[in-house]
Amino acid sequence: MTPRTPYKIGDLLLHLTDRDLRVLEDLEQFRLLDTRLIQRLEFPVGPQPDGRPGFATQATATRLTLRVLHRLEEHGVIARVGRRVGGKGHGSGQTAWQLAAAGERLLRARRGETGRRRYVDPGAGFLAHTLEVARYAATLHEKARSDGFEILELQAEPASWRSFQVAQGGALTLKPDLAIVTADAESETHSFVEIDRDTEHLPAVLRKSGLYQRYWESGTEQANQDGLFPAIVWVAPDQQRADKIRCAITEDRALDARLFHATTAEPSLSVVAPYTSPNPKGGSL
Repeated sequence: MTPRTPYKIGDLLLHLTDRDLRVLEDLEQFRLLDTRLIQRLEFPVGPQPDGRPGFATQATATRLTLRVLHRLEEHGVIARVGRRVGGKGHGSGQTAWQLAAAGERLLRARRGETGRRRYVDPGAGFLAHTLEVARYAATLHEKARSDGFEILELQAEPASWRSFQVAQGGALTLKPDLAIVTADAESETHSFVEIDRDTEHLPAVLRKSGLYQRYWESGTEQANQDGLFPAIVWVAPDQQRADKIRCAITEDRALDARLFHATTAEPSLSVVAPYTSPNPKGGSL
């Protein structure tokens, strides 16, 4: 395929709406999204507190989502991932989407950036985890709209990564699934979120928790945030797994358990939301 010239990118922009561009930016941020997630993020149902109109029914929102996605696919700015999203609760008919090369070039050109990202068909494990992270983010957006707080920052990988120096002089990189800052009129809450799918043995969870602790000990985040260090929130698929993570961290003498929360998705939202959110805190170690 011949690369698009700046003129062709400019011409393509004439065919895209602001919402089209938000869809492209969502795909850039999360790397992969399925149709349902795009609908939740950009085609919400019901009245929206932020003033954006919502759709009357789920069916109407889904139809328009599909219409927009098919149009963006025809323009060559998004592409279907080469496997369908299956599994309990997600439906074998869900399509996963990613930016196409033209879509990435278009977003880079709008920001005045150069470079190019190489796209490959993701493996099943990467696809499932990436979509689970995006589902959590979509749920947080919905909670923010319903409870009336703001999401000041929501960074997914690799924007969420933190590089730091350890005492011995080496460089390490911490890779949270999400780095989140929420706020209301009275408070601001910072969190690192790890989405656990119960596919890793507990020693791997403890190693990642140990890296978080080394980052805390380095003082790098605190130096950039007026002494504040985010809560570290492990989000497990069920309560049994959350309890196992909580116990493993508590029993590890090398870890300061006060840094960590381990819970399931719904109660974790109260930890990530501002402290003055209507819902009480829950799920802490």
